[in-house]
Amino acid sequence: MPPELTSRVAVEGVAKRPQWEVADIFLEYGPAYRQAHPLPLPHLQVMHAIEVCRTSYLGGHLEQCDSCDYQRPVYNSCRNRHCPKCQALTKARWLAARQRELLPVGYFHSVFTLPHEINPLALANQKVVYDLLFRSVSETLQEFGADPKHGLGGKLGFTAILHTWDQKLLYHVHLHCLIAGGALCHNSDGQGWTGARPNFLFPVKALSRVFRGKFIHYLQKAFLASKLFFPGKAGPLGTQQGFSNLIKTLWSKEWVVYAKQPFAGPKQVLDYLGRYTHRVAISNHRLKKVEDGWVTFSYRDRKNGGKLKAMTLRAEEFIRRFLLHAWDRHHCPAILLDGETN
Repeated sequence: MPPELTSRVAVEGVAKRPQWEVADIFLEYGPAYRQAHPLPLPHLQVMHAIEVCRTSYLGGHLEQCDSCDYQRPVYNSCRNRHCPKCQALTKARWLAARQRELLPVGYFHSVFTLPHEINPLALANQKVVYDLLFRSVSETLQEFGADPKHGLGGKLGFTAILHTWDQKLLYHVHLHCLIAGGALCHNSDGQGWTGARPNFLFPVKALSRVFRGKFIHYLQKAFLASKLFFPGKAGPLGTQQGFSNLIKTLWSKEWVVYAKQPFAGPKQVLDYLGRYTHRVAISNHRLKKVEDGWVTFSYRDRKNGGKLKAMTLRAEEFIRRFLLHAWDRHHCPAILLDGETN
């Protein structure tokens, strides 16, 4: 471990911190990983930021006890959006802003998921595919909200949160949507509010099919406009025949839209937002062991009732999976990392 970074262990050992951190994995196994795998600049920046976070490398200040004059150095955070230690303040500010926007009504929670067949294409075209996902979901919800046959006939208000991982750090692109239980409607007096039914918003099968149609439509437009790249494993999809086969596969599948239990009110919505926003692929508290080139972490097995289990990966594979989810909408690396994505 470089001398300028050793202070993190010594200083943070005073506070209650997890035994292992993602930073420890990057510091010990990152140099070999970077040497073996050519990485785009955004990934190199993420790794470096996490490695130096809260160390003397970033500078800091002294804290002094008013009673005994004991002093200790407190080092600055990297503030990288992918760092497991740097989301608390940003999240608090974001939640305060969202609190002012919440309505005194019930809220619904829906999750829109892209099929895994899109994963190679999505990894190579993150900004394009994620933008299409947001657009398709938004248009689908607004279309259902505007249709009187679904009980509303107005404009919806909702918050959408993108996640690209599952509990095993595999590539799993989905959008969490928190939807206000009602719509802003036009009437003879101007605008009014039409409330939704307490325990039902829209039929999920109908939602999934409209969502599927919109996403495929926009994906085809992006292909015809040459907005998609096809490196690595996405290469076979870049031909007319390969892309047509992908489209046929996507049409043949039932897409997943999952409707969760509605929230009782704004407080429950904020509690939920606090768990899901400004969240990185894995928290330091889930790391259980880092030893001899292996990383063990906990995960919840959704197929087994959310049972808590442990998974052990080679450090190289852990880093690969972590970096699958390290992206920035302004600097999306159009690459495919080696290994499985689903």
